[in-house]
Amino acid sequence: MTHSITLRNQIFEMHFSGSLFWVEKSMLLISDVHLGKVSHFRKYGAAVPQQAVQQNFEALTSVVNHFKPESIVFLGDLFHSSLNTEWALFTEWVKTISAEITLVSGNHDIISPIKYEALAIKVIPELIIDSFLLTHHPEERDGIFNFSGHIHPAIKLSGLGRQSVRLPCFYKTEHQMIVPAFGEFTGTHTLEPCDGCEIYALLGDAVLPVPIKEVKKKRNYRK
Repeated sequence: MTHSITLRNQIFEMHFSGSLFWVEKSMLLISDVHLGKVSHFRKYGAAVPQQAVQQNFEALTSVVNHFKPESIVFLGDLFHSSLNTEWALFTEWVKTISAEITLVSGNHDIISPIKYEALAIKVIPELIIDSFLLTHHPEERDGIFNFSGHIHPAIKLSGLGRQSVRLPCFYKTEHQMIVPAFGEFTGTHTLEPCDGCEIYALLGDAVLPVPIKEVKKKRNYRK
């Protein structure tokens, strides 16, 4: 269900949902939920199942109940666009959460911070804790390890013959980890292994380290 990794003497647990739990801080990191996206696409006629809306909230509740964090930090793109019917569902969900909630704003977060503040949710551009930097877009700064989202990282695995599968993943380099998109109906962006990277794929209810046998090319952040 989880896979632990130690970074700078701190323990982080990768969950199959794509969330990341910082043990020492009792902090749950979640990126790219894109609430409202399903309703947005359905409004314009896309054939997206309505149950995908509820699945996002059920997944959020499940992972919060599992870790019981003292704080939750959303690493951007919590909502996909402007207000729609899912905001009311989010408001009700927040009422069930005792943890302190912070939103590190992403490029899709266009809803006024005033709306979040009314729910006691802090909205900030970035967060630095000890030697860790929490952002939406990947950042590189000297002496700091960066956790980010935005990319919706995935890895393509090939088997015997021509079979292949693409799986969401945690993508770690020496000074950075890009976490998977949490939300349903978000899509993924395939990254190639880079020199010295570590990849942890999400498969069902497991987080699986992926052996990197060779360097293919440097990762591409364009999305």
